[in-house]
Amino acid sequence: MKFGIIGTGVVGTALAVRLEKAGYECVGVNTRTEESYKVFRKYLNKGHYSLESLVPKADMLFITTQDGVIQQVAKELTSRGLIIPGQLWIHCSGSLGSQVLRAAEDAPVKCLSIHPLQSFANIPEAINLIKGTHFGIEGEAEEVAERMVRDLGGIPHRLKTANKSSYHAGAVVASNYLVVLASLAVKLFAQAGIGSQEALQSLIPLMKGTLHNLEEIGIPQALTGPIARGDCAVVRGHLQHLLPQQAALYRLLGKEALELGQAKWQQAGLLYPVDALKELEDLLSS
Repeated sequence: MKFGIIGTGVVGTALAVRLEKAGYECVGVNTRTEESYKVFRKYLNKGHYSLESLVPKADMLFITTQDGVIQQVAKELTSRGLIIPGQLWIHCSGSLGSQVLRAAEDAPVKCLSIHPLQSFANIPEAINLIKGTHFGIEGEAEEVAERMVRDLGGIPHRLKTANKSSYHAGAVVASNYLVVLASLAVKLFAQAGIGSQEALQSLIPLMKGTLHNLEEIGIPQALTGPIARGDCAVVRGHLQHLLPQQAALYRLLGKEALELGQAKWQQAGLLYPVDALKELEDLLSS
């Protein structure tokens, strides 16, 4: 299949490179700046075209601009009559539904969202990481999307259109908030007298160990620590030494941990200690 790219950022460029390697044909690109096109040309030598020239060449049109511009591009294509019946319009946003591409209800195009569930720092890294990446797919022509993702070496997952925001929120919690949790942990180490850089260097192996446990034994077995053990005294001590804002976040996360702790005991055929459960519920609710 032939495809065109509108917006040659990290994701658009990496997808173009990997799709070409998988046997798809990139017929050209359209991007706002000359600089962006020059960067793209370093990885794939394809022509830069006006929208009027690019759109008719493609079976699939990737709109890989920033999220806030995707719908604007779809509206521009529609208002300018750049509609090819049966053409597949694709965006790669994790938070937006595929229907943001349908600027006119009767437009005879198919709308699809293909979101790589990965954090791409730059183009070379993105090109290398796409193989093995999980993708959330949603919209029309999902069979085409699944085949394309597998051709890229990825793993496709169909999403419920109405709940796509839940999927993206989960990705944010797992990726972005991991950095936030690391930052909070560094601040807590600082209160104990350990400098920021030294704290981060000491925490990363711990976090890697936890990720390894998640990969090897999953949830809830990977949960360790005082709540997993039912150790009320340790949790009480933590709360006594945390600043109010830190304690509030600790309690919110602790409630989730308490549910996992009970599930871990249950999977082992045991009952979470009743007295500890009641005390921890009180500690984490106050």
